[in-house]
Amino acid sequence: MNPARTAFAALTQPVPAAAAIGPLRRRFLPRLAGLGRPGHVALTFDDGPHPDATPELLRLLDQAGIKATFFLLGHAVDRWPDIARAITDAGHEIGVHGYHHRLLTRIGPSTTREDLDRATSTITAATGARPRWWRPPYGVANTAALLEAHRLALQPILWTTWGHDWTARCTPDSVYRSIMRKLDHGGTILLHDSDHHAAPKCWLAMLGALPAILTTCRARGLDVGPLSEHGL
Repeated sequence: MNPARTAFAALTQPVPAAAAIGPLRRRFLPRLAGLGRPGHVALTFDDGPHPDATPELLRLLDQAGIKATFFLLGHAVDRWPDIARAITDAGHEIGVHGYHHRLLTRIGPSTTREDLDRATSTITAATGARPRWWRPPYGVANTAALLEAHRLALQPILWTTWGHDWTARCTPDSVYRSIMRKLDHGGTILLHDSDHHAAPKCWLAMLGALPAILTTCRARGLDVGPLSEHGL
């Protein structure tokens, strides 16, 4: 990156963080928010792979005949590469969530670029698939990351509804209700298939809620699938 571009990134680091505010991004940045084609819902999972949660989730999705998009953490892929590869072997999509789960507005441009580069290369090597999507940790980007994502041909994408499935108090019912509260045609669901950066075994609530989420989507006439089918 040339000096002028580096200086610009350093000066404007916090600016894209405003997109993390859900109502603002849905209104002014619908593509970034994950608003896709009517009649379709994108199903996405963050923070994996996980040695217990991810295999159980893959089994559940296989039984339901559903494909999804998984935003992986590089450090978890390094630890469980076989599970990361199992995701792509099952026909699911891969996205980048970073190498470390860091709030990007608290780190500098060079560290930001290094993290995204390392994550992308690690995930590509382990899964055999070149990621198309990138979701920043906590849904908060910075200018350096946006520039680097563009260089790596990664499309930034957030979500329209999430399950709050990372807390110690979450239950299958609370996750289901949280998702359904804002789910509509063209929405993107965010869930988590790990507890790497969350309450221990919180992913059990996600697994318990997912069958009801998929059943309700079908009842509403919504197709569920990965981001590549979402018309973005």
